[in-house]
Amino acid sequence: MTDVRLVRHLSDLPFQQLAGGSVVTIGAFDGLHHGHEQLLWRVMAESQDRSVPSVVMSFEPTPKEFFSAAAPPARLMRFREKFDSLADHGIDIFYCPRFSEAMRSISADAFIRRILVHGLNARHIVIGDDFRFARKREGTLDELVRAGNALDYSVERVPSVIVDGIRVSSTAIRDALAVGDLARATALLGRPYRMSGRIVRGRQVGRSLGYATANVDLRRRQSAVTGIYAVRVHGLPEGPIEGVASVGTRPTFDLTKPLLEVHLFDFDREIYGDYIHVDFIEHLRDEEKFASIDDLVAQMKIDEENARSALAAHTA
Repeated sequence: MTDVRLVRHLSDLPFQQLAGGSVVTIGAFDGLHHGHEQLLWRVMAESQDRSVPSVVMSFEPTPKEFFSAAAPPARLMRFREKFDSLADHGIDIFYCPRFSEAMRSISADAFIRRILVHGLNARHIVIGDDFRFARKREGTLDELVRAGNALDYSVERVPSVIVDGIRVSSTAIRDALAVGDLARATALLGRPYRMSGRIVRGRQVGRSLGYATANVDLRRRQSAVTGIYAVRVHGLPEGPIEGVASVGTRPTFDLTKPLLEVHLFDFDREIYGDYIHVDFIEHLRDEEKFASIDDLVAQMKIDEENARSALAAHTA
């Protein structure tokens, strides 16, 4: 992991570091899937060849969240998860301005000149084949290339990645997760779907039922997954630990805030405050409201058995 530099405002960009130019890619980068990997690989290669910083430009909130504020799509990654993943890839600068009315209204020419050229000093820009930008998505690949000829930067288009006949995208991954198709989501991501967070104290409901759980602070408005899952947990000194997880509102207890609760198999240690990564391996069932606590506990025993069997079938 490198020390990626987070910049939120154009005026705070490290202009001395960017004096020799930069290699830039732009996008939401939600989930860091196979398609994103291809973009980042090309950015890093060009950055090293040119001896200039690598830059990822994204937005917070994402444009989709801005335009669908009442019912935004579920994020595959929280902001911290995205930041950590970009650091793992060796990116030098993560430029993430706020997507606001001003950004929404910027023309394609102003976006290119003010942000890409004068701000980031881009010498090479790497984009996906579906890339559009600026006001009403008026900015196109052709316009970016024409401006580059005049403003001394080059543009590289990276084609979409196709897996099992499906174009890899964050939307396709959300769709797979929404129906519990973790095999398809894993194929599109290139790894199991993961949620990360810090373990917080809960209401101790699971412990009172004989199933102590690690409660993970989701810090997101809605989750891309809901239901009961076989999982592997990373980030603890003991190494990967298998378990069964519940994501949702616990309808038996009439809660409304989504929770991620993980029961770790054969584990008995307090880990409050630890930051963990939960890999979702197999969807076991949807959330369900039970008529009694006894019925719930009986189902939890079945869930544990099913999770152990599923994990045995999926080698780590």
